[in-house]
Amino acid sequence: MTSTPSPPAADRPAALVTGASRGIGRAIAIALAARGDRVAVHYGSSRADGEETLALLAGDGHVLVSGDLADADQVRALMDAASDALGSIHTLVNNAAVGPSATNGHRVDEVSYADWQRVWTDMIDVNLRGAANLTYCFANHRIGAGGGGTIVNIGSRGVFVGEPDYPAYAATKGALHAFAQSMAVALAPHDIAVSTIAPGFVSTDRQSEKLSGPAGDTIRAQSPFGRVATPHEIAAAVLYLSSPDATWASGTILDLNGASHLRS
Repeated sequence: MTSTPSPPAADRPAALVTGASRGIGRAIAIALAARGDRVAVHYGSSRADGEETLALLAGDGHVLVSGDLADADQVRALMDAASDALGSIHTLVNNAAVGPSATNGHRVDEVSYADWQRVWTDMIDVNLRGAANLTYCFANHRIGAGGGGTIVNIGSRGVFVGEPDYPAYAATKGALHAFAQSMAVALAPHDIAVSTIAPGFVSTDRQSEKLSGPAGDTIRAQSPFGRVATPHEIAAAVLYLSSPDATWASGTILDLNGASHLRS
């Protein structure tokens, strides 16, 4: 029995995953590589984490890229670097975000006006403007290559349930949802499908302390399954939405929250 050799690297589809140095982004990069895609692994500040992700990817032809998504010039350079290295990018996953943390809570009745401004600026610049700018660069890259491709955005359940401690996060993710639907309509004539995943709570390294602490049981109880999502489950949804079979799902917002919130 003989095995079929893998296609040459240059003949395989390529994907750019932002924020792929850890957590959900790393799981997405791993899943895409296992499918056979060449992956441009984007990292923001930690090259070591990015290199760790790169080392975990199956196959060959992958590349490490960096850039501050809050900087429009660096976003364009990031897209250029990924396409120069891989020849053409077929899938964009807008995963990177300034997420809720112990240092950026901004409840309106507790935070100073100066900190309120700082957090809103940080989250808008990356979560919304950064994703929008990269979408622009990717879309024009694909249009120049003759069209076709997919964009998958990682949104949030917080858009629908509210984030009183992190309102800028919910607002920017809500704007990302709306932006993706606009792009789904605008880019369909170019055969580019655009969709969004809205995860609930996900078990990542960044959330491990919270899940193992006093609030862990309360968080897990939000879902009738009594647990939170794994990064692998988010990655599995990206695999589907970035596949040719999901073209007709363009414009969708996929709730991935274990029935912890149901929309009518």
